[in-house]
Amino acid sequence: MYQDSGVRITTLKVDGGMTKNNLLMQHQADVLGVPVIRPMVSETTCLGAAYAAGLATGVWNDLDELKAHWQQDVEWSPRMDAATRDREFHHWHKAVERSFGWLEDGEG
Repeated sequence: MYQDSGVRITTLKVDGGMTKNNLLMQHQADVLGVPVIRPMVSETTCLGAAYAAGLATGVWNDLDELKAHWQQDVEWSPRMDAATRDREFHHWHKAVERSFGWLEDGEG
């Protein structure tokens, strides 16, 4: 992400159904090397629609008022050391490269 944006992430806030999988969230923290944070309300698409409707109808005054509603549920901290992360990333790249040309033309 840093290579594409030039912005370093210090935390990753997650949402959606997969955030209920604690093993996956710990893996994300380990792979990224940053804390992963799940909010109390993990289905934020619905919440966002409600917030937008509330803003449009005057229930809330502004985005700052909405930000005050956000609450953290769980945070996963990275447990994988940098050397292991780099080695595993290298192995992942090798696996992806070996998958190229897996199917012949016309297959699939």
